[in-house]
Amino acid sequence: MIHHQVLVVGGGLAGLRAAIEAHDMGADVAVVSMVYPMRSHSGAAQGGINAPLANHPSGRDDNPEKHGYDTAKGSDFLGDQDAIMIMTTEAAARIYELEHWGCPFSRYEDGRIAQRPFGGADFPRTCYAADRTGHYILHTLYEQAVKRRIEMYNEHMVQSLAVNDGRCYGFVALNIATGELVPFQGSAVIFGTGGVGRIYGHSTNAIINSGTGIGICYQAGVNVEDMEFIQYHPTSLWGTNILITEGARGEGGYLVNNKGERFMEKYAPKAMELAPRDIVARAIQTEIDEGRGFENEYVNLELMHLGKEKVLEALPGIHDLALNFAGVDATKEPIPIQPGQHYTMGGIESNVDGETSIEGVYAAGECACVSVHGGNRLGGNSLLDTIVFGKRAGEKAAKDVAGTRASESAAAAVEKAMTSVQRKLKAIEDKRGKEKHGILREELRQNMFDRVGIFRDKAPMQEGLAKVKELQERYRDCALNSDTKRFNIDLYRYLELGAMLDLAEVIALGALTREESRGSHYRRDFPDRDDANWLKHTIAAWTPQGPKLSFKLVNVSKWQPVERKY
Repeated sequence: MIHHQVLVVGGGLAGLRAAIEAHDMGADVAVVSMVYPMRSHSGAAQGGINAPLANHPSGRDDNPEKHGYDTAKGSDFLGDQDAIMIMTTEAAARIYELEHWGCPFSRYEDGRIAQRPFGGADFPRTCYAADRTGHYILHTLYEQAVKRRIEMYNEHMVQSLAVNDGRCYGFVALNIATGELVPFQGSAVIFGTGGVGRIYGHSTNAIINSGTGIGICYQAGVNVEDMEFIQYHPTSLWGTNILITEGARGEGGYLVNNKGERFMEKYAPKAMELAPRDIVARAIQTEIDEGRGFENEYVNLELMHLGKEKVLEALPGIHDLALNFAGVDATKEPIPIQPGQHYTMGGIESNVDGETSIEGVYAAGECACVSVHGGNRLGGNSLLDTIVFGKRAGEKAAKDVAGTRASESAAAAVEKAMTSVQRKLKAIEDKRGKEKHGILREELRQNMFDRVGIFRDKAPMQEGLAKVKELQERYRDCALNSDTKRFNIDLYRYLELGAMLDLAEVIALGALTREESRGSHYRRDFPDRDDANWLKHTIAAWTPQGPKLSFKLVNVSKWQPVERKY
């Protein structure tokens, strides 16, 4: 049995920042990741990270409170304002920390960190490193983890938490390389495993973003929150859904329909292309649905007017992606784009220190719901979320485990979990069902995109929920194609699907239950926001019969909700 005081699940930005902080607080810490940390989806983030540094010439009077208000308004006032103010108040310190650790931010001629405009913000506060910001921050944090000699168990997929009497003592993981089960014992387990993007078709997310970390916590009895709020990024590359950063519009890019119109004037006359993502995504989809798209599938993002020098300096990655995956030279031709599922606002119910409903389990980053993003996340706030709340979760976990040691009762809980997982895997190996999990996965993704997507309505969502339940039944009749032990992709894709189906049920039920429109959750049959009845978070608890929903009030401590106008 492997023992560390603090076990961090996930090697992306939230996980690495939590591990670094726990280590620096004196804890014995290890990172357990399904992929090598440098392959984490955090590296796909492009456009930037928000902080009220007030470096931009037009943003000199920016401050944490203004950043906080933009975030609360962007969330459609579902974000908890106490948590939002913690994030925006600590933002600058986290950026300068990254800078001192060597993150190569883009800069002005005087050496200050450069900032660009992003959607839904009244000030240009998005710090960036060309259009590869997440990639560079991930490298920076990984270097710091290596410097500290933090132990990493790569290519390990967590299977089950070891929970006894409401407390977690570790987990059991599958070593993907060998097929062996590995018991891990620890006094604190921090999840930083990302979102659920691959539950949806047309997603910008990496294939590893199946929501498995959230699903494992949910199945173990940890509550999940606001799962119905799924963000669509307005600009993903047509056909592949590769992310085209909001930074392209921040640098001055235009959205144009097949009539040559900059159509955002109809939807957000002041902010135009830099309205919040939910508004821009719906606008693009409306243009396509009403026949003003190209081939009834996409609109154009134009960068040509920016000039070749600016495109290659500020957006080199976008230029390469468009050229290599669409055959388009963005300095000369428009980029074909369409909305794509991008981010999960909901996740593991967590407080500002990462604590959850089960003692010893913490969460940070996209897999967590603090909640700072509410109904709609502003671009540039996701990377900030990972480093602010990753640090806080690591600090809190280290304080909570100070002085703890391995115990017989903890070992017994892990051994019990080990026996349970062994039985589960044996039952899977012995199955002789007729269904194929790959087919079920694709049916699930298409179902969620079509019926619980950008635009929602009661009847299609009822059909979508019924389809999820049908897929859950068919999943019981799935069999593996491979019995190999080493790198059995067939097995862990099968295991992922179980969690995906559970979370899809939560998303669909929450969306069906919330009878209003707010942020990314837009119901054609309830088109208005309803603060009188729905200014509250949706909480889901796992039961054998399916999710049990309850609600809790939003923290409205500074700003009363107003109509969102941009």
